[in-house]
Amino acid sequence: MTSAPTVSDAGSLVDSDQITFTTHGRAETERMRWFQAGLIAEMQARDYAYLPGEVDRVRLVLNFTNGDDPQTFRRKAQAIFVCGIIESDEEPDDIFRTVYPLMVRSMSNVMLYIVNVDDRIDAHFMTMEQGHYVVTKRPDESDQEFFAELFGRLEPLATSRLVINNIYVPDLPEELWQGDEITVELSEAGRKLDAMNLLPAPFPIHEILNERDLRHVKRLFGMGGLSYGNLSARKDDTRFWMSASGVNKGQLNDIGRDILLVTDYDPAQNAMVLSVPPHVEPRRVSVDAIEHFMIYREHPSVGAIIHVHAWMDGIESTHINYPCGTRELAIAVSELVRHEPDPSRAVVGLRNHGLTITGHSLPEIFERMEGRIIPQVPMS
Repeated sequence: MTSAPTVSDAGSLVDSDQITFTTHGRAETERMRWFQAGLIAEMQARDYAYLPGEVDRVRLVLNFTNGDDPQTFRRKAQAIFVCGIIESDEEPDDIFRTVYPLMVRSMSNVMLYIVNVDDRIDAHFMTMEQGHYVVTKRPDESDQEFFAELFGRLEPLATSRLVINNIYVPDLPEELWQGDEITVELSEAGRKLDAMNLLPAPFPIHEILNERDLRHVKRLFGMGGLSYGNLSARKDDTRFWMSASGVNKGQLNDIGRDILLVTDYDPAQNAMVLSVPPHVEPRRVSVDAIEHFMIYREHPSVGAIIHVHAWMDGIESTHINYPCGTRELAIAVSELVRHEPDPSRAVVGLRNHGLTITGHSLPEIFERMEGRIIPQVPMS
């Protein structure tokens, strides 16, 4: 018997009619108090509502902490965007290895690493998708110009909307419980991407977070680990198979756990609809499922999609590095695909992030990738 669909519990959404924000932690130095005051003033000038002391019903939290012991902000709803802010007096030798663990340990969506260097201030942005770029305050630049540029970088990220909830419908036909020829292709494609070293996981999340925080992250965002990249292939006019979130893409084996059948998107519940075997406790589908859904529905000739954290020369790319799993990123990528000469064979860039490649099939995509992939994503 088929039971009713269920929505995975990931916390309620925060009302987004008015953009509200607050601060958490303490700005401990004169420089950071200047930074805090300037950023708050800029956000208020942009009609953001500052709610001191409120941490539950806000859209954005500015979490002021420190690099020696980064304090976690434990959000209660996945729609709350957390910007961690840490000050340093030295430029790190390796910005990624210094800042990325601090971002994860403080459970931030993005980290602002503020470095005082001689007569300038460098505000390093670090994102979960490995994006890194810098906003610099120079002596001849006004405070207002600096904070306006900071806000311009932060605002699109903080107001984007995640689409990572899943509705599980246990109605997958029995003949698909072990997959089909398409899922065999997906498994093989995952192994190829792994062999090409295009599925990086820079830091095992379980080595950064303690068990309590790891459980919290898994429940809130459905994360099983940091495993970048995903792939999918069309089943028919309305359905497609896709890799799960947080799994080893080089070992896609189990239907309902490693590979899932996406059947629809429910805008009322802001969730992807999945058909799963009734006897399996399913994982979530990749956070980029909403992006793939939009592309498949608009372009019937697209038969497969691969997303990797790599680059190719001579491609169009998005202008804003929206976080993975957001509707805004899906719309931006879909628009680029739409304007390609052949949307069914498109290669588009995601700024400070990676590539989305469409094709008629997974083997055909690999043929076009050969010799063109640049492992390092350019940052700007």
